[in-house]
Amino acid sequence: MNVLMVCLGNICRSPLAHGILEAKAPNGWQIDSAGTSGWHEGERPDTRSIITAKGRGLNINQQRSRLFTVEDFNAFDIIFVMDSSNYASICRLAPDKESKAKVRLIMNEAYPHENRQVPDPYTGGQSGFEDVYDLLELAIDKFLAQHL
Repeated sequence: MNVLMVCLGNICRSPLAHGILEAKAPNGWQIDSAGTSGWHEGERPDTRSIITAKGRGLNINQQRSRLFTVEDFNAFDIIFVMDSSNYASICRLAPDKESKAKVRLIMNEAYPHENRQVPDPYTGGQSGFEDVYDLLELAIDKFLAQHL
């Protein structure tokens, strides 16, 4: 299975989700992340994401921010987005219904049909990144429980 994690800048939430799923997914799964903006293209994850991941035993230093492209619809089976703004941005790019059907709010894995958002921790402190990690891990664990 190929899974893409998407947030706005691809430096806070989606790198954490990418790292969590990559660590827990079975061999053979391809996990990546991208952003709906190119503001941080080529940059490493936010230092606070790196610190949060490291504190949980994950190394996400090798990740680099990239912009979501229409080609990602062909490369990935599931495209998890962090919030409704990311959802709308990605769905606008979908070339067809099948592509749009791949886009999902990640928190619906833990709370089906509630359309909960993963808050953007960028303007806050370290504790916001810790909270985001916990939310993402919950959603990813629920997702994996249904797909393994």
